[in-house]
Amino acid sequence: MEPTVAEVQEQPAITPSGNASASRSSNRAEDAAVAPQACGTCGAAAAAGGGTAVATWVYALGNIEVRFPSMSVEKEFAQATGREKTTGLTDRQALHAVLSKPENRYLVRQLCFVLTIEGLETYLLRPRDPVDLSMLVEAIRPNPSSLDLDVVIGVKGPIAPPEMCNGLMVPIVVFDQIYSFDRDTLIKAIPKPEKTSAKEFSAAADELFDRILQMTDNAGATDAHRVLNYLVVRYPAIYAKTAECFAQNSSLSAVEVQGSALSGVRKVLEVIFCYTNRNTDVVEKWFVRVDGTDEFPFLVTKLSPYFDR
Repeated sequence: MEPTVAEVQEQPAITPSGNASASRSSNRAEDAAVAPQACGTCGAAAAAGGGTAVATWVYALGNIEVRFPSMSVEKEFAQATGREKTTGLTDRQALHAVLSKPENRYLVRQLCFVLTIEGLETYLLRPRDPVDLSMLVEAIRPNPSSLDLDVVIGVKGPIAPPEMCNGLMVPIVVFDQIYSFDRDTLIKAIPKPEKTSAKEFSAAADELFDRILQMTDNAGATDAHRVLNYLVVRYPAIYAKTAECFAQNSSLSAVEVQGSALSGVRKVLEVIFCYTNRNTDVVEKWFVRVDGTDEFPFLVTKLSPYFDR
């Protein structure tokens, strides 16, 4: 399904192809591991010291991959593959074909699904609701591309024990939502400014997208990185402004995130985009305010000129 793009008054959104849901997990062990963090506002007592636990929300962009947790699961998968018609299929196509069969659902529950960011294994993914295992299967594309991306939204739990995924010790993320798409589809879904050619706009969008993805240690777990990742997949105006500034011979010189004076009990952040004219060195700044208090960030004010105070 092609993505749809809606520029809403309060919260514009780029909605890439993918599936999403939000519900609770029936796996008691996983719930126990992340329960103190799963409520950012209810004031649940922390296990140690009786303090108040604060949720560590995750809004991360990367690629979902499969790992075998043990040799027995790997051998069982090999037997399941042998029962399928996989002649002429690549290994990735065979993997997807096996996991997509309802009778192999038991294998899906056994596998490890890992989110890699910039090639590094970053999170071990678990759904709140077992029904959402299908979202993980769909993220394992039969014909992968270097342009594929997965957005994972959830809550970060403890480090996985070594026996959970064959020695892989990374934080567990219990996810509520996954978007799976490719970059070209995302960029084509963004409304193009009238005076900008498709080629120029695509280049500008790629530049901005890469700049945010490659920011140092963007694992989507800090408030700053979460709101940046939210904007890059949900707010088309930043792409239009970047293309407009490139057309005016300005470069994207910086992307900054800082706390907003409007913050009170809510965590409101200002994301500032700095454009420097290549001839005059004059810097023009534009910013948006995003509320990053809870699991799902949202727009507070739309893109506007920013003036240093």
